[in-house]
This record gives sequence, C-alpha cells and structure tokens, in this order.
Amino acid sequence: MQITNTSKTAKTYTQEEAFLASLKYFKGDDLAARVWVNKYALKDSDGNIYEGTPDDMHRRIAKEIARVEKKYPNPMSEDEVFELIRDFKYIVPQGSPMAGIGNPYQIASLSNCFVIGNDGVSDSYGGIMKTDQEQVQLMKRRGGVGHDLSHIRPKGSPVKNSALTSTGIVPFMERFSNSTREVAQDGRRGALMLSISINHPDSEDFIDAKMEQGKVTGANVSVRIDDDFMRSVASGDPYVQKYPIQSEDPKYTREIDAGKLWGKIVHNAWQSAEPGILFWDTISRESVPDCYADLGYKTVSTNPCGEIPLCPYDSCRLLAINLFSYVKDPFTDKASFDFELFKKHVAYAQRIMDDIIDLELEKIDAILAKIEADPESDEVKHVEKNLWLNIRKKAHEGRRTGIGITAEGDMLAGLGYRYGTEKANEFSVTVHKTIALEAYRASVHTAKERGPFAIFDAEREKDNPFILRLREADEKLYYEMLEFGRRNIALLTIAPTGTTSLMTQTTSGIEPVFLPVYKRRRKVNPNDKDVRVDFVDEVGDSWEEYMVFHHRFKQWMEVNGIDADKNYSQTELDELIKRSPYYKATSNDVDWLSKVHLQGSVQQWVDHSISVTINLPNNVSEELVGQLYLEAWKAGCKGVTVYRDGSRSGVLISSDETKGEKEEEENRSSFPTKRPQVLETDVVRFQNNKEKWIAFIGLIDGKPYEIFTGLADDEDGILLPRWVEHGRIIKNRNEDGTSRYDFQYKNKRGYKTTIEGLSHKFNPEFWNYAKLISSTLRHEMPIDRVVNLINSLQLDNESINTWKNGVARALKRYVPDGTEAKGQKCSNCNSPDLMYQEGCLTCKNCGSSKCG
Repeated sequence: MQITNTSKTAKTYTQEEAFLASLKYFKGDDLAARVWVNKYALKDSDGNIYEGTPDDMHRRIAKEIARVEKKYPNPMSEDEVFELIRDFKYIVPQGSPMAGIGNPYQIASLSNCFVIGNDGVSDSYGGIMKTDQEQVQLMKRRGGVGHDLSHIRPKGSPVKNSALTSTGIVPFMERFSNSTREVAQDGRRGALMLSISINHPDSEDFIDAKMEQGKVTGANVSVRIDDDFMRSVASGDPYVQKYPIQSEDPKYTREIDAGKLWGKIVHNAWQSAEPGILFWDTISRESVPDCYADLGYKTVSTNPCGEIPLCPYDSCRLLAINLFSYVKDPFTDKASFDFELFKKHVAYAQRIMDDIIDLELEKIDAILAKIEADPESDEVKHVEKNLWLNIRKKAHEGRRTGIGITAEGDMLAGLGYRYGTEKANEFSVTVHKTIALEAYRASVHTAKERGPFAIFDAEREKDNPFILRLREADEKLYYEMLEFGRRNIALLTIAPTGTTSLMTQTTSGIEPVFLPVYKRRRKVNPNDKDVRVDFVDEVGDSWEEYMVFHHRFKQWMEVNGIDADKNYSQTELDELIKRSPYYKATSNDVDWLSKVHLQGSVQQWVDHSISVTINLPNNVSEELVGQLYLEAWKAGCKGVTVYRDGSRSGVLISSDETKGEKEEEENRSSFPTKRPQVLETDVVRFQNNKEKWIAFIGLIDGKPYEIFTGLADDEDGILLPRWVEHGRIIKNRNEDGTSRYDFQYKNKRGYKTTIEGLSHKFNPEFWNYAKLISSTLRHEMPIDRVVNLINSLQLDNESINTWKNGVARALKRYVPDGTEAKGQKCSNCNSPDLMYQEGCLTCKNCGSSKCG
C-alpha cells in the first residue's frame, strides 16, 4: 500500500484555520464546513489536520485513484479524476472512501457497510460470541454492520447446558446492541442492523423488543417477510412458523394468525418507526449475487440503512452522483437534463468504484499486517484474522460496488417538476434506468480491459429478473456481457447521503427537500452595536433568529430576481414558497402512495436496494400504515420504512415556530399537581462507576411524573428481581398516618407482588432530593431542563453526587429525540448545536455523541 502525506514537514492546520478556509470554500455554509473538518479532513491521532479545504481532500483521492488506474490499460490521469470529483459537483465518494482513501494515519476499511454471517454459524454461545466479536472488530474500523438472527433457536427450545432451555432471541439482541454502543468511532456510535425471518417462532418477541423503553437502543431492526406471509395476511389463512426456518424437516412448527402478527408490526411501526420491513422473497428473487448462492453469495441480511442486501462477509463501498449538476439552466423555462454528459460520468463513476476495490484490498492487507504485528497470541487474534480473510476473499472474488445518487429532489425542482407527481416520477425512472444501463455497460467494458469478476457465469444469471430487464432494454449490452463478462457482481444502490448532501448542498439521496426554509438561532450580546435580539431563553441568554434557505431554493430565488438577503415575514415566506417548484414537494407534503410507487418503479433499475422513508403526519391511522406496506410489497419494493411525525422526532423545525409553540402549549397534557394514588412505573437499572443502581419512574401519559433512585440491593434480592422492568407505584398510609410508596409488580406466574415502603429502602437524603426533583416534573418542566437543573446542583457529598448523576442518566431516556441541549457545547468541536437522541447528547455539526 502506498503511503502519502507522512512527512513531518507536511503543512498542518489548526481546527480554526481549517474551519475558516473551508467556510470560504462552502461560501459561508458553516454546517457544511464543520462537517467536512470534523469528519473528512485528513488528520492524525494527535489531532493535527493536514488538509485546509476539500480541494486538498479531492486531490488526495484523485492521486490514489490515478495510481490504481496506471495498473490497467487506458488509465485516467490524476487531473481527470480530480475534475470529476472536485467541488462535490459530479461524482462523490461517500463516507469511508472519502475519509480513508490515501489516509496513512488510520488503518481502516474503505467499506461503508458489512454483513457478517450466520451461514453455517451455530447458535451456540461460542457461535454467538464469535458474531459479537466480528461485529465489534468491524465497527472499530468504521464499518456499519448487519446480521440476521434467524439461526438462533426459539425460546424454550431444549439445550444441553445448565439452563436446559433456550432464552430465545431477545437477550442476544440486547447483547449485540450493547456492543454497538460500546464501540466509539471518533466520537460516534457504531451502526447495526438486526434482522429476523417472519418464519421464525420468536419473530413476535423480536418485533416487540424495541418497544420497551431503553431496550436495543444500539440497533435498527427489520423483519424479513416472505410472500407466503403476505398472502396469508391478504387471505386470512393461517401461516406456519418453524425452526430451523425454511427447513423441510423442522424441529419445531407453530401455526399462527398472520393478520394478528401483521397488525403488531404495523402498530409498532406506527408508534415507533420500527421495525422496518424487508420483502425477502423480492430481495432474493431479484438479487444477481444470489445466482451464486451455492458459492457463498446467498443474501442473509442488509446493512444498517437497508440499501445493501449482502451475503456473509461481503462488504460494499458507496459513491453518489450529484444529479442536480446535470440540470442545465435550472429553475428557468430553458431547463433541461444533460443526458450525454450524465452517461459519460456514470461510466467514469463505475470505473472509479472498481479502482476503489483495489484500494480496499490494499487496506485489508494493511489491517491483516497490523493483526499479525499485534503482540496478542494467535489464539486471541484468530477470529479477527479470519474475519478479514473472509472479507478479502469476497471483495476480490465479487468486486461489488455501490453507485448511488443524491439531489433527486433538487434535480426535479430545477427542471420544473413537482416531486411526487406522475411526470416527476416518470422522469426519475428514466434517470435511474439510464444509470443502470450505463453502469452495467461500463462494468462490461472494464471487464474487457481488466477481466470479469472471478466467478462470473452468464449461464447462472440468464433467468434473473434484473438481468432480463437489462436485456430487454438493451440487447447489445446483454450480448456484450455474454462475450466479455462483467467486472462486478452487483453495482447499484440508493443510500441515504446524510453528510454528503450537506457538502453537495442539495437534497439527500432520492428524498424530496425536508424544508425549503427553516429557522436557526445564534447567541448574541445584547449590548453590542446593531445587534438584534429576537429571543431570550430561560437563563437570560439573548439570541438572534435568522432564516436558513435550502441552497437550491435560494438559487431559485436568485434566478428569479428575488432578494435572498431580506428579512422576510412568515406570510412573505409562505407566498415565496407557493411560487417555487418546492411548493407541496417537501417530505411531509408528498403523496404517500406516489412515493411508494416511485420507490417500486425505481427499484426495477437498482440491483441492490433503496433507502427511503415515507413521512406521514402524526394523525394518520395504523390502517394507513398497513395499506402503505401492502402497496410497497405489490409495487416491487425490497424494503420500506414509514415515519409518522412525532414517533421519533427530527432535528429541523419549521420556520413558523411561534405557531408551533402555541400548538405545543395547547396540546400539553395537564399533569395533576396532586399525586394520583397509583402510577404506572418504569424500572431503569444502570451503573455508576462500579455500583449498581435502580430508578423507579412514575409515568402519566408516558411522561415522567416522579423519580426515586438509589443503590440496588442485589445481594439478597430484597429490592427487586432483575427481570422486573415495569410495575405500579401506589401511595399508601402507615398506621401512624404518614405516607409511604409501595411498588407492585406481577411475578412470573401473573400474581401481584408488593414491596412496601420504597422510602425506607433508599438513603433518606436521596429520598428528599427525589421528592424535590419530582415536584419539577409534576409541574411539567421539560425533561431536558430538569436534567440541566439536576446537573447544576452543587453537592459536597460524593455519594449524593453519584446519585445525582444517576437521576440525570435515568431521565435523559425520556427527553424527546431532537430536543436541543441549550447552554451546552460539544466536547469534540465546541459547537453549541447539541440535541438529544435516544438519551444521548449528539452534535448536529460534527456528529459526535456522548451518553451517560
């Protein structure tokens, strides 16, 4: 592997210097600048930054791509590659390739995502521990990981150990989830997808696992649904689950009501946006790599966002093409799409992706060399070494690529189409069909120069539906593929582009614009000259509010001679939006069925899958969610995710914030200030240092009303059995007239068990502080402010401080996702733009996350 930029005399930049230089590069877009500096600028483990702007990064990438090109006929030059990738205009390597290509300071993979295998893996503890270790080893090298749990025997199955029967799926979901949360990756958490077949007898437990507060928070979960199950839902016929799944001679079978289980899936998705659904027969039937299933390419799960179904130990690297850049004269009557340039660039993108596989193989060799050099024994290193050998084999043998797109929403707007309309959908399908044909054509031409992927066999693929569509669309391409083969086993995807779209300054992936205009705040000194104070927060800090225009909406304004620097009223903004091509074309505006049909139609030209979300308003029914899922199956989608507004809060807010705050005030539930006699209660366990603690959180309408926390008495179980997670707190009176709080729960036989006098179980000082904090909850102080209040308490007693930290940690779980953490700064980039996400503080600028 070639090492670059290692000279001790190489120019370095401070964080501020790199930020200011990239701020100028991004024309004042501070969010794009901070994301680039924190996530993608070349830096060493001491924090030295070696790139001042993305131009430096693109030159680094171009140099490495050109080095690989020289190995093959008709190589592209460094300057040619640079012109294709510079300014994020045309071709954009995503995530791991962007950060890792030519990076000598980090021994990490260039793959964005991996699937590890249950192919031949037993469900013994040894097999499960092996999977757990493989997951961690990949995450520490920047990879997102997916794996399937369908091979684990169902709950109650006999086992030949001291337990006698299996615990089933859920405990292992927790194990894998916790491992993900433990792996810090430069300030961010790992990404994990857990899946299970609907055919598995524990699938209902899997579906319900994340509905419990604080459970399986480190993983996305999806259910693999087969066509037989969907037909049973439609017909009302029973459905048979079995273990092993799909076995001709199963050890266990169970007949279930498919409609009832379907209702559970729909309800949970409506309530929490999970589980996602994978239409598994569609995935398997359409998958080109599954033509080689007997050679180890049987698809078993997907990456964390669902856009890359993979076989065990395969991986994929991602690249996006910026569709907006091919719109000539955007937002005018002369707007058109430059298909000739687009076709040319798709071919270049596929070639660059193939070069990146060579670079990945070098990275894997470096990882293997690092493992060999590590001082641990061969026994300790065995799993990690074999993992990377397996990944190397798949990358070398199949040479899988992941070409995708970004800016679909902006492309359509620039051409004058409204996202979601029939004409817009038709044009999108034309674009994606073009990508498929030109990428496959480029893979065939590359095979002619460089040779096909090692196991290519046209006879195996002749009946594959995707290959047959290519043949029908372009027979010349098909017969060229028969003659020369193809360089890559599978080529295409549509991934969420996240931070990539921040740097391309476009809409993300295939999605429409989220909001064309939104509002942000910056803190100001009210005594400064010419400062405008629009908002004073609860601690007295002054803030100026300002509008942020989506970049292409602002471009539309400029093209049409509209002043983008004016301070518009809400009424004026509403009128502007109505005049624009983004009107009725935001995430929450687009017709839901239209989006499903768009996804299904585009999926016909994507050989992997598509990451797309159907956004629904809060008041939609569960029945509608079920209808959308059914339509997605019928339309040929490989997977679908539905997000109902409020089920998991987003980050951006509408510019019409005053109206939103008024509605929030009107909708706020009125907590009784006098405590009800009985409260439903969550039980939360956690560790402070090495001590085990427990919290009882009384709830009204699912929101904390009171909290009592103290040391858990694990020695004799006097406080509570470990399996209890819910119950009721009942306020009673002692014989002397004083009040007491009893906790009641149902034991495993369903009988009620009561622990009397929680107040006597905890330290009296803990109890008194708990009552004080509970009073703030009862008067509906927002949970994030209660957490801030607790953190600000100045307490001399060390044990009380430990208690204080525990209370804050327990309550953070109930802070709504997307809540801004005011008055705090990111420890990684010093940004004040922090928000709560699953009880953790996450920085909107650099993406770092801090839990606990």
